[in-house]
Amino acid sequence: MRPHGNPKELENRRQRAIDLLQEGYQPVYVAKMLGVDRRSVRRWKAAHLKKGQKGIQAKPASGRPPKLDQNDLRKLEKVLIKGSSKAGFPTELWTCPRVAQVVHSIFGVQYHVDHIGKLLHALGWSPQKPERRAVERNEETIKQWIKLDWPRIKKKQPA
Repeated sequence: MRPHGNPKELENRRQRAIDLLQEGYQPVYVAKMLGVDRRSVRRWKAAHLKKGQKGIQAKPASGRPPKLDQNDLRKLEKVLIKGSSKAGFPTELWTCPRVAQVVHSIFGVQYHVDHIGKLLHALGWSPQKPERRAVERNEETIKQWIKLDWPRIKKKQPA
């Protein structure tokens, strides 16, 4: 199972383990301090002895490279913040199909609608449901009704 953290954080943890080992701590204690298995510490120590600093360096993430880089994601977020009506949609509601359409029109990159949710989540956006309220709603009248009429209409609680 892959440990949590980005490659740089994992490399820093391995480097910290090597530093602690060089200070004279036993692998068991280093493992407890870093919250890892003792066998991992021993494996890192062996890799460091065999290959030096290269043995504990972060390795590039495997898999397909992302279609949008960090600059593209920042640009996309600026478009999203401006609102969907600025992007040419009739309402202020962002949906995954709309975001996919914007990504395609701006960057020329095609994403499946189901993947857009993951992309938005990576940007720190979360799904929201708009509150359904009538345009004609009058908050002051509602407060008055709740204060005056509701107690009069409400069934009395049996004693």
